Amino acid sequence: MATDTLNNRTGASGAAVVRRLLLDNGALSALVVLVVAMALLSGDFLTTQNLLNVGVQAAVTAILAFGVTFVIVSAGIDLSVGSVAALSATVLAWSATSEGVPVWLAVLMAVATGAACGLVNGVLVSYGKLPSFIATLAMLSVGRGLSLVISQGSPIAFPDPVSVLGDTLGGWLPAPVLVMIAAGLVTALVLSRTYLGRSMYAIGGNEEAARLSGLRVKRQKLAIYALSGLFAAVAGIVLAARLVSAQPQAAQGYELDAIAAVVIGGASLSGGVGKASGTLIGALILAVLRNGLNLLSVSAFWQQVVIGVVIALAVLLDTLRRRAGATPGAPSGTAGSRGGGPGAVKLAVAAVCVAAVVGGVALLNPGSSSSTTKMGLSLSTLNNPFFVQMKEGAQAEAKAEGIDLTVTDAQNDASQQTNQIQNFTGTGMKSIIVNPVDSDAVGPAVRAADKAGIPVVAADRGVNKADIATLIASDNVAGGKLAAQTLAERLGGKGKIAVLQGTAGTSASRERGAGFAEGLKAYPGIEVVARQPADFDRTKGLDVMTNLLQSHPDVTGVFAENDEMALGAVKALGGRAGSSVSVVGFDGTPDGFKAVEAGTLYASVAQQPKELGRMAVQNAVRAARGKKAGSMVKVPVKVVTRKNVGAF
Repeated sequence: MATDTLNNRTGASGAAVVRRLLLDNGALSALVVLVVAMALLSGDFLTTQNLLNVGVQAAVTAILAFGVTFVIVSAGIDLSVGSVAALSATVLAWSATSEGVPVWLAVLMAVATGAACGLVNGVLVSYGKLPSFIATLAMLSVGRGLSLVISQGSPIAFPDPVSVLGDTLGGWLPAPVLVMIAAGLVTALVLSRTYLGRSMYAIGGNEEAARLSGLRVKRQKLAIYALSGLFAAVAGIVLAARLVSAQPQAAQGYELDAIAAVVIGGASLSGGVGKASGTLIGALILAVLRNGLNLLSVSAFWQQVVIGVVIALAVLLDTLRRRAGATPGAPSGTAGSRGGGPGAVKLAVAAVCVAAVVGGVALLNPGSSSSTTKMGLSLSTLNNPFFVQMKEGAQAEAKAEGIDLTVTDAQNDASQQTNQIQNFTGTGMKSIIVNPVDSDAVGPAVRAADKAGIPVVAADRGVNKADIATLIASDNVAGGKLAAQTLAERLGGKGKIAVLQGTAGTSASRERGAGFAEGLKAYPGIEVVARQPADFDRTKGLDVMTNLLQSHPDVTGVFAENDEMALGAVKALGGRAGSSVSVVGFDGTPDGFKAVEAGTLYASVAQQPKELGRMAVQNAVRAARGKKAGSMVKVPVKVVTRKNVGAF
């Protein structure tokens, strides 16, 4: 009898500990809710391979977030970590490959670069009296600019000895996960066991009180921001190792993910609160969300909405826990642990989280028959009409073929695209279509798909150092040459022109620009007076062209590496577009064709994106069925002017 009673008490005590652990840790509760929801909705989620994928995909964000934790605990903010990560990786790759610096020294230089950037932030905040938001925002721009200057806008191959940080050990254990765990342990040690860590909490709790108590607040802030920069450098090295190249535009927007991870993990933006374990949980929540939504074939557009809602719910749960006065480790029977009091509120909020996640995702996920052939399509971006049309063509062909096609948006982030392809591979897609952000960076993920026996079809851009079933593409270089010929002949072989370039470092921008430059060699009377990037964006095209007209009002021609920038240039030129200034675009988008028809855009090099998407799916289906296709299938490129626009 006594033994039974003891066992019952032990079981009850164990259940109470688990219950208290979940209720007193809002972020952990949210993570458990998400994992359970995703496991119920997708049979592929809890596989060993997919869980390892989640760990890898959380690694870079977590390492960045650990550094940001130091800053937020001390009541600051660091918006520069993404740019510092890219700069540090670029310094490593450039010094080791272009300058012949020994790899070990290049690694030290990269880490020193990150720490130096953080130190500058600390100086600006401590001695310059700048708000941390402003100081780190400035470093965000400086770091990204220096990365582009050093790399000249192109990816740099990463040295092999360091690339091992992006590989797996023993064929299954990902090195990025080990680096993440090590960074987490260091963070926990610094926060809980060092004078600097105690200083962070003191400064965040009340900076003036900390100063009056004898803390050298300014010096402590220098160390805090230097640590944040150092962790950013480590994250940049791990990211570049995964991509086997240093991307000057890597880690854009990662600073927001890092801050979100810290806040989701229970830290307060007012300072004085935060811990390493909470930050890790926050990073895992973001990774689980993105991974799970990919597996569930949720629309790339809806994914952003779902992620935002779940982040808000996770933080709300933790906020309600704090307001309810929950006390970690409170004894049974106290106000913080009664089932009818605040505990019930917390359970209710957790239930709302479950219902919101499960119901929302189930609503957005139409489901598919287990007998349906599944394929994945990773597009470089859906913030561009060209790729939206490619998606539409692919979806139309998939519907005709009875294929369940999952479309994801990499948002011009090579790392995010790598994650998406890993998710496709882990869920056993019959074939994968990839429109690379960068041809080199996507190579490792495609090689992993090859190893898993999944054929990969490349669309619009090729994949380097990996086997693909076929490449469906129009020739960007040839298109650039056609654009040069068309514009030069329109100008009678002489004149001054401006070039609006795409996003620095992308293969599309490099190839179109190279083709245009090559084509102009036949026309020595044409002078290029300005080349400026406008990131394939219409608004930026408008702004850049407006600025260029101030210094070069006598331009007679403009070449834009896509139609969106060309339409921005047309807006900037006003009445001069189509009369005294001829503008040539690229892509052949519907809005571009309307401008050609109206006469404001002289021509567009049309790639027929819908046809490209349709043919990509056709060839992916053939590859999935074991049928061989040609190594390259070309979609015709055509110059569209007012004379033939009606045919399109």
